[in-house]
Amino acid sequence: MLALAAGAQQGPAAPQGAASVTRLIIDGPIGPANADYISRGIARAATDGSALVLIQMDTPGGFDTAMRQIIRAILASPVPVATYVAPGGARAASAGAFILYASHIAAMAPGTNVGAATPVQVGGPGMPSEKPAPQPQPQP
Repeated sequence: MLALAAGAQQGPAAPQGAASVTRLIIDGPIGPANADYISRGIARAATDGSALVLIQMDTPGGFDTAMRQIIRAILASPVPVATYVAPGGARAASAGAFILYASHIAAMAPGTNVGAATPVQVGGPGMPSEKPAPQPQPQP
């Protein structure tokens, strides 16, 4: 079914009565712009009556807040969301792995990979300081 969905098109080229597929592409880091693009695309698919949302993804990961916005849109979608890691050599790392896991259908092209999926904090408490901690001096 996914192979058929990947080739499906919307608009005049689709035969009458054929179910349409909304195809969205993530190619690069996950951030606020593509989180908005995916959220709006999923909402548009619901109003347009699409049978499926297909997210084609190749990402090294990205921002936690953007990832969470995409995941919320997927989980709230009345239209099934299939996320497809493609083309060959693509990856769904970090935030991309969580987006893949949240989808109704998760698929991967040959030669792709998923993970690592460990949240990483950038800056803030718990980060090592730039200066080493003072070492106790031996007493004479």
